[in-house]
Amino acid sequence: MKKLIFPILLLALLPSCEKDDICDPSRPTTSRLIVTFYDNDNPTVPKNVNQLQVTALGMENPYKTFSGVSSIELPLRTAEDVTAYRMVLNSNDPANDNTDVLTFTYERQTQYVSRACGYKTVFELSPTAPVALGDADEPDGLWIKSISIENYDVRTEDETHIAIYY
Repeated sequence: MKKLIFPILLLALLPSCEKDDICDPSRPTTSRLIVTFYDNDNPTVPKNVNQLQVTALGMENPYKTFSGVSSIELPLRTAEDVTAYRMVLNSNDPANDNTDVLTFTYERQTQYVSRACGYKTVFELSPTAPVALGDADEPDGLWIKSISIENYDVRTEDETHIAIYY
């Protein structure tokens, strides 16, 4: 009888365990904001940016410099409802660079993913003022001509959230 108790107890506990505690890379995590650039003169045509340096306000080092792409990903702050970026076009040429500031306003919601992955944050861009466009501290004219909100829900990175025309 004692020999039977251990195997029965072991079989009863096995189904309650997860296979492993590794977060599957295909599982959704906190998504970044997808920004796609378009030609202002031909708004249906994506336009590549060259030497676009993006720096979060309050940070010294640039987040990233993008070149030869028409779409970029920007992380939003998970502990605040506002994220602002300084975007310098032609950053490798100080004589011709142009700085604009984009400020994104949103609401955050935390969602449980799994025991291994923990939680992710999903964002909903503000319905009244999702993006504010401003010039640099030393005005140099806006290189961004207009902005369009394509998707207010930032849950995945599969689609454009913000369209910028320049």
